[in-house]
Amino acid sequence: MNRTLWIATGSIAVGVVVLGLKTLAWWMTGSVALLSDALESTVNVVTALAALFAIRIAQRPADSTHPYGHHKAEFLSAVLEGVMIIVAALLILDEAWQGIRNPRPLVAPWEGLLVNALAGTINAVWCAILLRQGRRLQSPALVADGHHLLSDVVSSAGVLVGVSLAIATGYPILDPILAALVAVNILWSGWMVMSASLGGLMDKAVPDDLLRDIHETISSNAGGAIEAHDLRTRSAGSMTFVDFHLVMDGNTSVAQAHAICDRIEAALRDRLDNAQITIHVEPEHKAKHSGVLVI
Repeated sequence: MNRTLWIATGSIAVGVVVLGLKTLAWWMTGSVALLSDALESTVNVVTALAALFAIRIAQRPADSTHPYGHHKAEFLSAVLEGVMIIVAALLILDEAWQGIRNPRPLVAPWEGLLVNALAGTINAVWCAILLRQGRRLQSPALVADGHHLLSDVVSSAGVLVGVSLAIATGYPILDPILAALVAVNILWSGWMVMSASLGGLMDKAVPDDLLRDIHETISSNAGGAIEAHDLRTRSAGSMTFVDFHLVMDGNTSVAQAHAICDRIEAALRDRLDNAQITIHVEPEHKAKHSGVLVI
């Protein structure tokens, strides 16, 4: 099992443990806010399962029906995670509304808060691992899972503060009010996860700083060519796709043109961890005098 799959599997185990602790905290206190926190953890487990499934599919090699590979499966998982985050927020809003209409006193609050704090600490540690490793491994599914857990960590912290205030002031209605505020924050988190993933599904170009690096790499390694134009890029999971037209002098032999293309491809692969590069060689009269000019 590679590192990405190992981390995705770990997310399921962590999610189950945290769900158990948060459910125990709710059972001990009867707090609507703690129930909301437990509901979000239920979604965490579901999305962790979806992420593992998507990563397994994304790592399948290209085949006759998917010649460009299965990398976009991770984006689909990330979109699903965004939807599930929003569903969790709506469930929390419903519970909060019921709590506002019928505030209930809390029982055994401090013990329940300690259990919930333990669950939040576990989530915070695992969230940091997911975000760091997801970015390093270029896994949209792991990064989305990390952002999802981050929203859970923030909401858990807010719940702890809110329930503590409800206990200290003697106003139990603060408990569901805080749960509603947490739900709004989670809705925003879900939208951000979805919008980032939809960009990948729509073949959004690589970030501007990486695009500049690609320009510079082509320009610095295309000696013997005239120019490169019609550069297009996109990302799918950990894979980056780059294609462009490379204009050659009419006297350049096929072997010379091939050697130049090989040099550019090798330089781009040194810059990009996983890349699929397509270069279309054109004669001099196709030059547009724009795009990537050769140094």
